[in-house]
Amino acid sequence: MAGEKRSARSEGDRVAGICTALRRAIIERALLPGDRLPEDSLGERFGVSRTIARHALGQLAAEGLVDLRRNRIAVVATPSFEDARDIFDIRLDLERQVVRRLAGKLTDAQARQLKAVVDAEHGARHGPEGASIRLATEFHVLLAEMTGKPILIRYVTEICYRAGLSLAAFGRPHSSDCAVSEHLDLIEAIRTGPAEKAEAMMVEHLEAVASRALLQSSGAKPRDLMDILAPYAE
Repeated sequence: MAGEKRSARSEGDRVAGICTALRRAIIERALLPGDRLPEDSLGERFGVSRTIARHALGQLAAEGLVDLRRNRIAVVATPSFEDARDIFDIRLDLERQVVRRLAGKLTDAQARQLKAVVDAEHGARHGPEGASIRLATEFHVLLAEMTGKPILIRYVTEICYRAGLSLAAFGRPHSSDCAVSEHLDLIEAIRTGPAEKAEAMMVEHLEAVASRALLQSSGAKPRDLMDILAPYAE
């Protein structure tokens, strides 16, 4: 019985690891909407069985990041522009709840954690844009985690990654300097309150992200999956 539990836990850990790697590859634009995700290639790259790879793809499909088609063909999901706008609208409502729970309660230690992510964003601003998008997402997920509310954390995390997918589908290159500045302002507004001011600032920030980025289709073509995922399988 103990061995079965360890085996189930091990399989769950491997599925979670693949999901984490693929989410990161999607949000960093290494994987783009429409890219194929064959089970055998994923299994080979991550050193797991096709069954485990299939379970990971099923989890990502439930999160809206992967489309499962006939004959077990999986591809990175391609949201419509309307989907992208809906995702950002829902994100607005969720992250307003995050701010409402944290306003005036953010500790100095939490503020330092958030500023460390912003420092990393600042350092990455002249590098690949995908890294900046990932770090910006980590900032918002970290904020949600600081609420200590499991359901809110789950849905904010999912919607943030789906927003990253939308950026991959419709985004255009832009400077991350604005996001860095806005994140610093958000930290201070949440730390000092009141909640209404911090909520308004979060809404303004996310609407600015959407207006800066969601403008056009990327038009990119699929690439070799094994090469794309090599850095994420380490």
